[in-house]
Amino acid sequence: MNSVKKIELLAPAGDLERLKIAVLYGADAIYLGGKQFSLRSRASNFSIEDIAEGVKFAKAHGAHIHVTVNMLPHEEDMHGLKEYLMELERIGVTAIIAASPAIMKCAKQYAPKLEVHVSTQHSSTNSSAANYWKDKGMDRVVLARELTLDQIKETAKHAKVPLEVFIHGGMCISYSGRCVLSNHMTGRDANRGGCAQSCRWKYRLYDGERQLHDDHDLFSMSSKDLMAARFIPDLIEAGIASLKIEGRMKSAYYIATLIKTYRMLIDEVYEKGCLSEARLQYYYEELSKAENRPTAIGFYLGQPKPQDHLYGINGAGVTQEYIAYVLDYDEKEQIATLEVRNHFLPHMEAEVFGPHIPMTKFMIEDLYDVDGNLVEVANKPMQILKMKSKLPMEKDAMIRKVMKKDRSDIY
Repeated sequence: MNSVKKIELLAPAGDLERLKIAVLYGADAIYLGGKQFSLRSRASNFSIEDIAEGVKFAKAHGAHIHVTVNMLPHEEDMHGLKEYLMELERIGVTAIIAASPAIMKCAKQYAPKLEVHVSTQHSSTNSSAANYWKDKGMDRVVLARELTLDQIKETAKHAKVPLEVFIHGGMCISYSGRCVLSNHMTGRDANRGGCAQSCRWKYRLYDGERQLHDDHDLFSMSSKDLMAARFIPDLIEAGIASLKIEGRMKSAYYIATLIKTYRMLIDEVYEKGCLSEARLQYYYEELSKAENRPTAIGFYLGQPKPQDHLYGINGAGVTQEYIAYVLDYDEKEQIATLEVRNHFLPHMEAEVFGPHIPMTKFMIEDLYDVDGNLVEVANKPMQILKMKSKLPMEKDAMIRKVMKKDRSDIY
């Protein structure tokens, strides 16, 4: 590939568990929100102590941490900002993601070692906008999600600042996330961390007295989630700096599945220079095993069509169900120690994947509790079980149940 520096895979994390999973499964960088100044107040979010621990863990594995400081603050929200940014710098955070010029200026003035990345909320849609932020001293620009692939390429050709683009996750119904629907429906300000995701509610739709909705399939305003795996070779070739996955409120299993798959895909592109259609289909299938809603390609090939939205579509379903976390694997005894996450049975087909092992199908053998008693069914969440396994496993691997579902809507 023509890229001088390997493209960054940027993962979300809502807590320390998910941060560590993202790092272990191959993310180059993690973005997270603190207790203040972040747009995901419903995520678990990190205390300063948690961020410091996350920075230490990430650096030990060659990764780094970005912190979202991306709310649009009112006057009363500014209290404590300077001290917060200085503390992020002190504990070794690499970058902040900011939408407010006031926050950007404060970071540059009081925490100059922090990189400042301009949030997608600024709707940067061209190289002139990107270069404006470069002239203001910013270190990276997250492009608006409303750009086509050709527009991204053209912007990258003329931009003087590293660019970041979204490749997977939820899409806001409003332009670059600037939504006031939550404010109107619930009084919760989406731009100050309180989004109620009103666009994803189910609505009964009327034109006067005439009913327009189906009682069995209520109306939603939300779009399908973005899934742009197909375009990663083009984004690498264009010189994009970072590929971003949305989902700070998603599960550890979701994060592991996506990061493992995108890590393999990116590495294959660098190794082979391209992706065959067969390999792309393989990666589509792997991505579909996460807890996705239906996905589409967003704006990558132009204005989304009605079929790219969730009109008349209920949920998503998955092809696999996460059933157990591998706490340890004794290679000599061939014994895996499992933590139960969902109901499963001995002697059923399952699939394991981990930070260093590929997705592999196998048959679950006899299960035993910590006292050595045979277990007929694993149905107690967080229960510790032992399982004989000739298939090599590893600590932090995940086991999922193979399910047969039509996932043609996922891509």
